[in-house]
Amino acid sequence: MKKSSNKKLKTFFKIATIIITIAIIFFLLLCLKKGFFSSPQVIVKKVEKFGVFGPIIFILLQIVQVVLPIIPGGASCLAGVLLFGSVYGFIYNYIGMIIGSTIVFLLARKYGIRFVKKICNEEKVDKYVGYIRKKKFEKIFIICILLPGFPDDLLCYVAGVSKLTLKRFLIILLLAKPLALLSYSIFIDVFPKIFS
Repeated sequence: MKKSSNKKLKTFFKIATIIITIAIIFFLLLCLKKGFFSSPQVIVKKVEKFGVFGPIIFILLQIVQVVLPIIPGGASCLAGVLLFGSVYGFIYNYIGMIIGSTIVFLLARKYGIRFVKKICNEEKVDKYVGYIRKKKFEKIFIICILLPGFPDDLLCYVAGVSKLTLKRFLIILLLAKPLALLSYSIFIDVFPKIFS
């Protein structure tokens, strides 16, 4: 009886995974067709059209841009602050980035280094995999997540093929990510004329 229910549960999760994957691909293609990812200003204009659903659309965009890094994460983070202000922009960026980064880690853990090299730049992947071999990866990962401007999406993929546990990965991400995201809010507050 237990084997039968376990089999049904596994089948359900496989079907759910396929449906979610198709939905994400459809959403991504729609975003590309509409030109969502061309610049922070374009993201702002497009998301504003969704009104009250804007935050949900923006969080989905953040998740997608982490999983399939089409534009630098910094550009979409700036767009979040421009759209929703410092506080809500930070919150929506944080939610999207954490969910996206966790998906990336789990994908890399499940499908391995070959999959990571297909998604990301192979040379850069090899560079950071070298740090795994030297047992310096965790320190580098923490520094890069703490500070803006580093390829943290790529590093989340590489973390998935490292010895870093999911629990440790999430602790680092949850505690270190806010500092990098706050820098975008401060940038917008300090230099408002750039985006006027």
